[in-house]
Amino acid sequence: MTTKMRAKCRVTQIVPYGSGAEELRFSFPAKDGGYPADGSDEDQSFSAWTPSAILTMVIKNPALVGTFTVGDTFYLDFTPVE
Repeated sequence: MTTKMRAKCRVTQIVPYGSGAEELRFSFPAKDGGYPADGSDEDQSFSAWTPSAILTMVIKNPALVGTFTVGDTFYLDFTPVE
C-alpha cells in the first residue's frame, strides 16, 4: 500500500479524564515562528497545501496515557485500507 498523504501534527493540549483516559488535541501544521524566505521549511511546504486541520482523540490505553507532552510533534500517515 502507498501512503496517500503524510501530515505533521503537534500536541497542543492534553485533557485528563477521571476514568484513566485523556483527550489529545493536535494541530497542523506544527510550526512555531516564521518561515525562511526560500520556502525550504517542511512545515511551510505542508501548510501551503493543507493550511489548517485539527485532530482530537481520546485514548484509554494504559501504556499510552501520560506519555504525550504538549509540543510533541508527529507524522501522521494516511494509507488507504484495502
